[in-house]
Amino acid sequence: MRAVIPAAGFGSRLKPHTYSLPKVLLNVGGKPIISHILDKLLEEKVNSATFVIGYLGEQIIDYVKKNYPTLNADFVEQKELLGLGHAIYSAKETLGNEEVFIILGDTIFDVDLHPVIERKENALGVKEVDNPERFGVAVCEKGKIVKLIEKPKEMVSKLALVGLYYIKNTPLLIECLDELIEKGIKTKDEYQLTDALQLMIDKGEKLTTFHVDGWYDCGKPETLLSTNQFLLRKNGTNRRPENVIISNPVYIAEDAEVFNSVIGPFTTIASNCQINESIIKNSIVSSGAVVERAIIENSIIGSDAVVRGNFKRINAGDSSEIEIL
Repeated sequence: MRAVIPAAGFGSRLKPHTYSLPKVLLNVGGKPIISHILDKLLEEKVNSATFVIGYLGEQIIDYVKKNYPTLNADFVEQKELLGLGHAIYSAKETLGNEEVFIILGDTIFDVDLHPVIERKENALGVKEVDNPERFGVAVCEKGKIVKLIEKPKEMVSKLALVGLYYIKNTPLLIECLDELIEKGIKTKDEYQLTDALQLMIDKGEKLTTFHVDGWYDCGKPETLLSTNQFLLRKNGTNRRPENVIISNPVYIAEDAEVFNSVIGPFTTIASNCQINESIIKNSIVSSGAVVERAIIENSIIGSDAVVRGNFKRINAGDSSEIEIL
């Protein structure tokens, strides 16, 4: 089986952090978003992956090759951002006839994939939500999907598609993606994967669902921080630097230097950081950042950023420097 990971977006809602770093490489819970996805896939013996890249894509290539050298990885460029369906269409030459697992690059999930894969039938991950108008939704009858609707204006189903798609019949998916592009079938001015999946249903293919309770979005600062909380509850560290008060759960990288500070709860301190005389709560401090004499809460500090002074809340991008005298 091959994973397909669309990661070509600009990450506009996470600016300024995504000016210099692809969204999938943002740190959450102690490592980049993409690492959480790949580690989960490798647990399930999924050893092949296609990455659909675009903006700053060379950084994704470098990261994957350096940190996952045994992964059979292909990289394809989505030259125009024309929707998720177009992203998968861009990757079709790498797919062949093997089944595929499509995972959105800004989604972290907590679900046992083994039973899904063992079922050997097309299945889409869903979660019941109260605001289905924000999502693609699945309408089901007698255990199978009869209709997929992208961001419905009326209440037709509360089963939101969460960005996990197990496709057994890959040739038919490619055929339906080809049909979308050739006929110019768009929804909300984009080629939607849900439209291709609906074509599969219309051609008689059975699609089912599997429930995903643990689904965590990393698309906005506030959701990135809430996802960080979830991950730290599961996998925080027990490191306790001298003269530092720790309020768990936290993650502090082994090579991070932390002195005379209060860290946590729900705080990630990434590698090569220097923290001194600061209080940091519910925040992510990315690799190489320096924080001195600062009070930080509900914040994201970019890689190699320098923060000195006394802040209640900030949002500093990579390589920025902020100083309050």
